[in-house]
Amino acid sequence: MAAEVDQKVVVHVRSTGDAPILKQSKFKISGRDKFLKVIEFLRRQLHQDTLFVYINSAFSPNPDELVIDLYNNFGIDGKLVVNYALSAAWG
Repeated sequence: MAAEVDQKVVVHVRSTGDAPILKQSKFKISGRDKFLKVIEFLRRQLHQDTLFVYINSAFSPNPDELVIDLYNNFGIDGKLVVNYALSAAWG
């Protein structure tokens, strides 16, 4: 069953490699937001311009993807798992 577009999505961020661990690893975001908003949030929190962001340790989504679409296709246990790194970690 697909989630509604205007629902909130729980995003769980996990550091990879030498990236610092954030104090708050989970937050909610509107499903209507583009993935770029997650990237910009991480850049601000980490004070980094260059950041590598992956879904489920597997791929880097297009920043224009809607959060709800990523969640519907790749969400695990009710959340969207986003890995972040300061250098390229996976393909």
